[in-house]
Order: sequence, then structure tokens, then C-alpha cells
Amino acid sequence: MRSTRRCSRNGCPRQAVATLTYVYNESTAVIGPLAAFAEPHTYDLCEPHARNLTAPRGWDVVRHEGEFEPPPPTTDDLVALAEAVREAARPAPRPPQDARQPDHSPQSQPTGRRGHLRVIPPTH
Repeated sequence: MRSTRRCSRNGCPRQAVATLTYVYNESTAVIGPLAAFAEPHTYDLCEPHARNLTAPRGWDVVRHEGEFEPPPPTTDDLVALAEAVREAARPAPRPPQDARQPDHSPQSQPTGRRGHLRVIPPTH
């Protein structure tokens, strides 16, 4: 499934829609649309945090004017989602015909797996 990038602010659960970058030698904070990839030394922000960010005294803030849009799903996200759906819809493998005939003797019960359960033969 799609792994959405979250806002970098502590405790904020919202999806990131903007990227904050600092240009230290110009004392400027730049807030633009969400970068294609998470980069070191940048911060992903949700819309409220991107709109309300303030910079230290003496710094300039260059802010994207317009709407911040969440990123569209990538091809990788769609492929992962399709694979997950296919895996969930895949029928469980059927045991061979002779294994379907119940034989309740202790010697004939094999140790094996059935779905998520492990079958352990009784000990006498």
C-alpha cells in the first residue's frame, strides 16, 4: 500500500503536503510543494504547519502561493496495492486427493500446517 509521508512536526499525524528547506547563508526558509523524495536536511509539513510557519527574527520566509496538494499515488504504490489484493484473493491450495480422506489412527496423522495453525499428532 501507499506509504504516505507524515508531517515532520512532533506529534502531528497529518499527511505532508509541503517541504521546508533552509538556506542558511541567506537566512531564508523556503516552503514549497512536497518534494518527490524525502531528503536529508528538509522537513515535510502538513498544510496547517506549512501555512503557519514563522522564521526567526531577521530571516525571510519564501512560501508557495497556492494550494498544497497531496501527492498522487506512484506506479510503485499502485503495483503494491494490486499485489496485496491478488494475494488476498488467491484461494488456499487444496491438499492432494488422498490427503482429503480422513484416517483417525495416531500413526496416520502427519505433522504439518493448515492455514495459520500447526497440526501436532497426539502422543500415546
